[in-house]
Amino acid sequence: QLQLVESGGGLVQPGGSLRVSCVASGFSLDYYALGWFRQAPGKDREGVSCISSGDASTYYADSVKGRFTISRENAKNTVYLQMNSLKPEDTGVYYCAASRGWRSVADMIPMAMFDFWGQGVQVTVSS
Repeated sequence: QLQLVESGGGLVQPGGSLRVSCVASGFSLDYYALGWFRQAPGKDREGVSCISSGDASTYYADSVKGRFTISRENAKNTVYLQMNSLKPEDTGVYYCAASRGWRSVADMIPMAMFDFWGQGVQVTVSS
């Protein structure tokens, strides 16, 4: 069964840090670009960050630039999102996704181009 499974979400205070992970099973992430999206209550899902399949290029939304870091570990078939200096507006369900190809990225890969999606993990930033 081909799937992505996120973990590492939870409750954190403003200014804190959290790392969410996403492990693939049933297929190799080697040839896939990977992205993180989030959806806050009552809002549309938005792209947060993505990383290419080839040259390790990355993209970050302006709202998270300088605070979040995306990385991948192909040997573990895993992608990470390190989130620092968290703000209440970072609250939402975080989804990872995989899109075949995209050896280089300069912008957020469109949501419709992703082939596989995880089930999501809740991140809540609150005091």
